[in-house]
Amino acid sequence: MKKTMFWLTAGVIATFNISVVDASVVSQTKGNFVDKFRQLDEVLPTANVYRSAAGEPGEQYWQQQADYNIKVRLDEDKRRIDAEETIQYHNNSPYTLKYIWIQLDQNIFRSDSIAERTATFNSKPDQNLGGVDKPARISLNQLRRDQFMADNELGFSIDKVADGRGRGLEFVVVGTNMRVDLPTPLKPGQKTELAIDFGFNIVEEDAVGARSGYEHFADDAREGGNDIFLLAQWYPRVAAFTDYEAWTNKEFLGRGEFTQEFGNFSVEIDVPADHIVSSTGVLTNERSVLTPTQRERLEKSKKSDKPVFVVTPEEALENEKEGTDKRKVWKFEAENVRDFAWASSRKFIWDAQGYQQGGDVQPLVMAMSFYPKEGGELWEKYSTESVIHTMEVYSRFSFDYPYPTSQSVNGPVGGMEYPMITFNGPRTILQDDGSRTYSLSEKRFLIGVVIHEIGHIYFPMVVNSDERQWTWMDEGLNSFLDGVAGREWDPSIPWGVEPRSIVDYMKSTNQVPIMTQSDSVLNLGPNAYTKPAAALNILREVILGRELFDFAFKEYAQRWAFKRPTPADFFRTMEEASGVDLDWFWRGWFYSTDHVDISLDRVYKLRLDTKDPDIDWERRRQEEADKPTSYFVQRNEAEGRKTWVEMNPEIRDYHDENDRFTVTNKQRNAYQSFLDKLEPWERRVFDRAIAEDKNYYVLDFNNLGGLVMPILLQVTYTDGTQEDLHIPAEIWRRNAKSVSKLIVTDKEVSEFAVDPNWETADVDIENNFYPRRIMPSRIEAFKWQRTHDHVSRDLMQDAKTKLKSDDDNEEENKEDNQEQ
Repeated sequence: MKKTMFWLTAGVIATFNISVVDASVVSQTKGNFVDKFRQLDEVLPTANVYRSAAGEPGEQYWQQQADYNIKVRLDEDKRRIDAEETIQYHNNSPYTLKYIWIQLDQNIFRSDSIAERTATFNSKPDQNLGGVDKPARISLNQLRRDQFMADNELGFSIDKVADGRGRGLEFVVVGTNMRVDLPTPLKPGQKTELAIDFGFNIVEEDAVGARSGYEHFADDAREGGNDIFLLAQWYPRVAAFTDYEAWTNKEFLGRGEFTQEFGNFSVEIDVPADHIVSSTGVLTNERSVLTPTQRERLEKSKKSDKPVFVVTPEEALENEKEGTDKRKVWKFEAENVRDFAWASSRKFIWDAQGYQQGGDVQPLVMAMSFYPKEGGELWEKYSTESVIHTMEVYSRFSFDYPYPTSQSVNGPVGGMEYPMITFNGPRTILQDDGSRTYSLSEKRFLIGVVIHEIGHIYFPMVVNSDERQWTWMDEGLNSFLDGVAGREWDPSIPWGVEPRSIVDYMKSTNQVPIMTQSDSVLNLGPNAYTKPAAALNILREVILGRELFDFAFKEYAQRWAFKRPTPADFFRTMEEASGVDLDWFWRGWFYSTDHVDISLDRVYKLRLDTKDPDIDWERRRQEEADKPTSYFVQRNEAEGRKTWVEMNPEIRDYHDENDRFTVTNKQRNAYQSFLDKLEPWERRVFDRAIAEDKNYYVLDFNNLGGLVMPILLQVTYTDGTQEDLHIPAEIWRRNAKSVSKLIVTDKEVSEFAVDPNWETADVDIENNFYPRRIMPSRIEAFKWQRTHDHVSRDLMQDAKTKLKSDDDNEEENKEDNQEQ
């Protein structure tokens, strides 16, 4: 239905009107309409009694439980473990089970594994694989790996599979899985026991590249050197049985991590007597394995406000010189954990500090670090501090840290997480003078990797998502939170979770949606870590705001602590708890490869007509006068050339004295008639609009990237002041390709800018400004040479360099000339 119109004019080019149109009429080209706001429930699993439509566990939610009793022996010389385990499996599901699937992750290293048989040759595209002039290359690292795999028998050796009474059970090994057939079907509510004897040769992590393994230190004083052993995926583990997939027995190919059942562990670790062991769980036999001095230090550390050495650097250095034939058994108990890992070495320095968390869940958490002399001052300063900082930040966003220990261990694995224990890689550099230094990049790496891996104890070690299917649910959520913790540590460090961090990946053609199964992702880092982290950062800072986001995210974490969420549970919880429809956001960021590129293409400046001809036509006369004159007219005037009319005034008539903007009484009468016909309320509205004489701007936006997003519009006025306008993403709901927006201002605008602070991952900032800006860049003349990144320079070592004198430089130049 058409209402009274206000007339707006943009110069003399066109006259516009504003009218109210029936909202049911949507203009679209046939076949081209794309509904970016279509409800996501059409693709999400249907809510049921196990998982509600609100995104929380349903009234009949269930999950299995697997308890382990394990005795393991580390053979240091053979670099092998042998063990026996008893698994008590609880069937809490409503289904009867005829068999149980067991994960044998070490089998990935067998030569006949799918991972090995499908490994591809990573040669550069421009290399000529069949030529002589430009042969292909293979790295020494690859050759080293191939040789290690050929020289060692790898994978699990399964020596026995039996029931709780010792009766042998039928089993079939299928790659990295093993199916154990039960003699009697396991009904709902029942439990059964499995006994498995197993062993395997430990891989050299530096040679093979793995999530665990040993690292050899040949230069240690001890004859034959020393090793650090990191043991993970080391025992046959029951595969998860879920309501959404049944048995999660997809082959382990190396990238897709793990999803486990929660349970209780009792583990005895038999190692050389001079080894120090770090492990999931709580040490229950301190008196048997620690000296009185170590126990005293450990007790002191519980109330210390800084880390206390349980094993000092000097003691560790002395310890690594000898070796012993004696052995000790370390006993650990862990409750309600989904996995178990441990580390062992005579090289370990050990420091600890009690984190006074308070609350009822776990008032005291022992933050601890284990590292060799190679970790040096870097680890002494930052490892345990980073552990505590992580718990402080993550608990604020989720729940109190639920376990009694939180540990960071240095070894060959760059970064990997398990309940209560993490493996982290950065180290110091040994210099010729015997000192140890570290670069700024190594410092940042250590702090960042400790925060990230300790953060994983929350996600997914407590919020137990399925890493094999949805890597982003642990890596992405955790990268978002480690970005929060990292920036609260030092915002100057580039943590890689800002929207600007993902721009290059977002506009690349070599990508897949975030919701792609882990082993099929093309670029795991950007896809599973950075993009979802940046998306959540945008969701928090731009779309929901911190209050709504933090409430909803904490609700998700607490709903699914010690349970198994799916993506649908996360999506639904964030919407249900925030009260904001986010289906468009999940569709765009997680289910597509669209990117953000909002272009501000045109701005029309409009002014409200007064309808008074004496005012409006004078305005138009002025607008005409303000137009630039042509070169022809300018140059004729400069030459003093007069027009024919000027030279012959007798031919002038009415039209020469009155221009086309001259107002007549007919127009004045029409104006008065217009005013008389207005209703009283219409006259009041009209008079106010004329009196206020605001500025009307129509902005034309185009969505070039396809990903609908809010428009963050910064308005700069001619007086130098600025105003920020937040236009919600719903502006695109009727047309996801282009929209026009009317902006009414009191002051005159000098510039409009879209996303000036780079908060939405817009891939092209050049089209974000109107008028267009000259984009700053740099150019310099240079002489080609190999350069070093300013972050990776070892400033601690470089600072020791003696300043050369002129005589020194002359002497060096003479030597160089003689060599040439």
